[in-house]
Order: sequence, then structure tokens, then C-alpha cells
Amino acid sequence: MGAMSKELNNKGGGPEPWSNQPLFSAQLENCACCPRRCGVNRLAGETGFCCIGDRVLLCHAGLHHGEEPPISGVRGSGTLFFAGCNLACVFCQNYQISQQFNVRHTQALTTDQLASEMLCLQDAGAHNINLVSPTHVAWQTADAIVASRRRGLDIPIVYNSNGYDSVDVLRQIRGLVQIYLPDIKYLDNTLANRYSGVADYAEVIPAVLREMLDQVGTLEVDRRGVAIRGVLVRHLVLPGHLDNSRRCLRVLADLDPNIHVSIMSQYSPQFRARLFPEIGRRLTAREYRAITDYALLVGLENAFIQKLASQEAWLPDFDQEQPFDADVIG
Repeated sequence: MGAMSKELNNKGGGPEPWSNQPLFSAQLENCACCPRRCGVNRLAGETGFCCIGDRVLLCHAGLHHGEEPPISGVRGSGTLFFAGCNLACVFCQNYQISQQFNVRHTQALTTDQLASEMLCLQDAGAHNINLVSPTHVAWQTADAIVASRRRGLDIPIVYNSNGYDSVDVLRQIRGLVQIYLPDIKYLDNTLANRYSGVADYAEVIPAVLREMLDQVGTLEVDRRGVAIRGVLVRHLVLPGHLDNSRRCLRVLADLDPNIHVSIMSQYSPQFRARLFPEIGRRLTAREYRAITDYALLVGLENAFIQKLASQEAWLPDFDQEQPFDADVIG
């Protein structure tokens, strides 16, 4: 782990920009950790759109092998799945924890307890610590990262978000995250509002991606092909909405044609999606091929693609102790 430790150190040799930072979570008093800027006092028990107070609700911790190859590697990504979300996607495959909050195995953790979970995953062999849907708990996870680094964590942090992030928050946590794994869901606000309950996603996401690229650059991997730094963007292709996918890929190509993108075919009509007839079906092979062909047309050669057969292969059941069949619990 020595080489990785050097990668995580401040190259200038001085203190890290966050080393003397007061607790990030103090900002929960007037919460603006995402673009919704609810302004509630989460330290006093108030909750906003995400329905989460000052404690992190952890629903699952384990080694996950279903991420993109540079993230999962051979030993697995050390995933931490959080309850709550700042979006309300009607097709969310994690709806049990993002919107329903009825999972038996959820734990309310302090910052120190979350840091301990990170260290346990490192001890279990994780290539990285993968924060799954961290946007609404950005301040708590930032404090936990600082605490875990002081206690010996020396593997990369993956910020695995839906893309509806605050650029200001990302700038404040600069240096804490080595790998950004955001979605780009929409470049069409009508779709964003209809399917995810947010009216300005298309305005927010380009600046978010620019900030992430500015912080960590395009994806870098070690000699084993495991990511150590950089941005990998995910796009889930929605059936019947190929123009939206083309716009998303065009934005990525304009940002940086060398950016790594995962073009996901795994859509299936989960949760409330069947209430929306136009997305109440699976993606077809023809639709998916049209989008992967378009990615090459606009110069996105660093693309990961999936087989359609994988649509439901990794659907979790968070009511089980092991939501993913292939997981190894740390």
C-alpha cells in the first residue's frame, strides 16, 4: 500500500487543505449540502427532502464485485450504501433504502463509527471505499474520511453520486475524494422533473462534471487495471428516450473526449416505473446499440458497455443481510 499512500498525500508537502478544517457536519445547522438547499437544521433533528438528520443511516457495508472493472478490481469495492437520497427516481433499483426506509439492517452511525466501517473494509481487502449516494450526507462522510485517514486509511475514496451535487460542496471537500463516479441522468429537465422530481438537473450536471474533472482529472489505473484517481461517469439509457442519452454523451465528449463513461443497459422498470407507460418496459438491444454507436461517433472511445442479459443480474434486496449475491461482507 506504500505507493497508494504516496498517491493520496498532498504533493506540495504541506498540510492538507482540510487538515485544520472545523467539522464539516457543523454546516448541517442550515443545510445546503445539495442544490435543493433545504435550509433545515439537521443538527436539531429537522429533515429536508432527503429525510435524513445528522446521523448517517448505513444500510449495507461490504465488498462489491458488480461495479465497473476499474472500481471492483479483483478483491471488490468497499461499498457503503446510505439510506435517503436527494432525488426521487421512480425507477430507482435501490428504492428500499433511498425512499422507503423499511430495511431491517439499517444502522444510525456517528462519524467515528462510519470511519471504523471504512477501516474494516480496508482490512477486508477492498481496493477503495465506495460511498454510494453520498450527496445528502456529504458533510458527515467528509468528517468520517478525515477521521479514517488519521487512523490509517490509505486506499482511494470513491464518491458514487447521482450527479445532482453542489459545486460549492465539492470544492469544500476537494482533496478528500480521489475517484468520482457520478451519474449523468438527464440533459432534459422535463424528464428530470417527471422521473426524478427535480426541475434543474440539466443546468446543474455540466458544472458538477467540470468541477470533478478539475479536481481529479480523467481516470488513472494502476498496473492491475484498478482505479487510483479520476472521473468515471455513468449513464443509464432509458427506453424510449434516446435523444436524452445522445445529449448526455455529447456533453461528455465536449467536456473531454478522453473521459471514461459507463453506458449502462441494465434498466428495468423497478419501483414505480410501471406507472409511467413509456418507461414501463426493458431497454431493447436496438436502442442500446444506437447509443453505443453514438458514443463512438462523438469520439468517446473510453466507454464501458454491458450485455442486455445483465439487466437484473445485480438488482439488490436490501431486506437481506447480503443484498448482492456475490458480496463478501467486511
